[in-house]
Parts: sequence; C-alpha cells; structure tokens
Amino acid sequence: MPAPARRIDGLGETIFAEMSALATATGSLNLGQGFPDSDGPPALLQAAQEAIATGHNQYPPGLGVPELRQAVAEHQRRHYRLELDPEREVLVTTGATEALTASILAFVEPGDEVVALEPFFDSYPAAVQMAGGRLRGVLLEPPHFTVTREALEAAVTDRTRVLLLNTPHNPTGAVLDGAAMQAVADVAQRHDLLVISDEVYEHLTFDGVTHVPVSTLPGMAQRTLTAGSAGKTFSVTGWKVGWLTGPADLVRAARSVKQYLSYVSAAPFQPAVAGVLTTHDAWVADLRASLQRRRDLLVTGLRDLGLETYTPAGTYFALSDVRSWGYGDGTRFCRELPHRAGVVAIPCSAFYDRHRPGDDTTGRTLVRWTFSKAEDTLTRALDRLGTARSRVEAAASG
Repeated sequence: MPAPARRIDGLGETIFAEMSALATATGSLNLGQGFPDSDGPPALLQAAQEAIATGHNQYPPGLGVPELRQAVAEHQRRHYRLELDPEREVLVTTGATEALTASILAFVEPGDEVVALEPFFDSYPAAVQMAGGRLRGVLLEPPHFTVTREALEAAVTDRTRVLLLNTPHNPTGAVLDGAAMQAVADVAQRHDLLVISDEVYEHLTFDGVTHVPVSTLPGMAQRTLTAGSAGKTFSVTGWKVGWLTGPADLVRAARSVKQYLSYVSAAPFQPAVAGVLTTHDAWVADLRASLQRRRDLLVTGLRDLGLETYTPAGTYFALSDVRSWGYGDGTRFCRELPHRAGVVAIPCSAFYDRHRPGDDTTGRTLVRWTFSKAEDTLTRALDRLGTARSRVEAAASG
C-alpha cells in the first residue's frame, strides 16, 4: 500500500478526540473539549429553523450570504471602528479553523517560518506543516502568559513570513494588553510580516478587560487577516460559521484556497447568524457575565483542592499545574483521571512544540479545563475531584 504523504506525519488523532472518547467510555464529566452544554439565543435557533423551512438549503454564494457579510462588516465597525467592504473584504468560512488554515495555505511557502504564541491551538502546527512551513513558538510563561518585543524579535529570522496571533488566547486564557499588542505591531511592521489573527474569543473577556484587535493599531490594517466565529460568541460551536476579514487582496488569496476546502457551507445558519450579530449584544454581555461566575467557581474550587490554577482574563479555559498533586506529566494525569475521578481535562503538552530542541518538559505539567459548562456540571466535577483526590495523589507516585 502507498505510504501517506510526509506532510501529515505525526498528525494522527487530535487530543480532543482521544479525551472525548475517553469521557464517553468512562461516563466522565467532560471539562476537556470547549463546547457549552446549552445552546445560543432562542431567536438564533428559531431563525435557523425558519431558514431551513423556507428553502435556504442549497449552495450559498462563495463569499457567504450578503446579509452575513454585511453583518460582519457592521460588527467590526460598531465594536472596533474598522471600515470594511462586505463585497471584497469579508469571507464567510466553515468555522474559524478553515479561515486560519486557508490563510496559512495561501501565504506560507515550503521552507517559510511562522511565528506563533506558544502554547498554540493544535490546528496551527498542522496547517503550517501541511503548507510545508516551520512553526516557531514564542513561549507564554505562567503566571501572566504575556509576550515581549524581545521574545518576538528572537523568534523572527530571514525566513519568517507570517506572525500567527491569538488573543484572547487558547489555552492560557490570556488577553494581550496594550504593550504586548504594540510589540506585535512593531515587529510585524519592522520585518514586513503578514499577521493572521485568531480572535474567536473576542467577546469572552472578564473583569473589565477589553480585547483590542491588532488590525486597529496604526499601520496594521493593511497587513492583517482576522478570523472570527459565531460558534464561540453565540454558543453554537457545531454550526461552524466563521469569517475572515482584511484587505481585499489578502482575503482574495485566502478565498482561492477556501473554495477547494469546503467550497461553501452552513446555508441556513448564515442568515440566522446575520440576524443576531447586529442585534444581540446584550445576550453576549449576559453570557460574558455568566462565564465569569463559572470561571470563579471552577478556579476557586480547583485551588481549594490544592491544584495551582491560573485565573484567565478571557476565553472559557483555565490552566492548572498538576505537580501540586504529585504528577510530573499532565498527559498521564489526564489519561488516568477519568478512571479515578470521572472527570476529563486536556493535557497542555498537546499545545506545545514537540520538536522544541533541548526541552521536552515545557508545558508538560499543565492541564486545561473548560468552564463553558453549566454551574451544576462544574460543581459535580469539583465534588468528584475532591472525593478522588487522595487516590489520584496516591496513584501519582505509583
């Protein structure tokens, strides 16, 4: 039999598929994969049903339905004072993952380097690898998980073509502040880099922290492609409705790839999302407040159980260091936890560069939990962890 192409070497099954299957097999509470256990606004769900019933079930336009592209442009203007032409500078995609992957495939040549904040979402290295590029990580260190100009400069070489940005950041929950964002802008402009910015958690920030898109900084709009998502903002992750915005020539290049990935998708969901994107800011604000309460519940509960846990400023994820329970390996901890406690988390080693020279311990003891679940689910998970703590700690030294 022919061997698979080398460009997919090592990709295999995602850690999310593995841990979700383990949750199902053991009947565990899944605090690993980041999806809510309740749906989005009733008006959104009703609009999708009506779109299906009234015949919005065939191929939509390649760029996306006009009303959604207009709604995305209006969203960017209303929230960030960014002016976009919905006919040329907005592309609807099959989730933000496709927006990011199409952008990487469109602009990264074999041998090119892509600088990204590490830990990074697991689709980033896969997309760069398939493009024939090399990913160079800039480590975000606990407890603040921020980036400096010096660290960015150290990662850039004469082969660097793209700076892949993610804020609010998955998995750390960090939201880059003004100084960090200015450092990103300065390095991108100094080295003439394209910035591909993953901003899917743009509205899920806490404690008064505000997300600042990199494209709003002076000199950055013309060199930035931005990915957004209805799935995160409106709790409909399975709909896979995302978008890409930026200068027309950059969007056109990404579209040239996107059309051969999914072509189009989500015909009845696109007009439904358009309706809430311009009318449901209050619903999103309520979601943000609810997530902050759930964040506090989970983080406080984990700390009370003796797990060193960092408070995220955004997203719906929190990280713990499992060394405080005696584990030197977060992957082992996550694979054993469902059997011993009936709870699933995600090992953060999956989000780090496995090829990092001379360092195979970076992120090894960190695990990620989601607080996108209902408060009752979080409380039950904490109760299970508390009940199982002694045997989990005993197993760590076994």
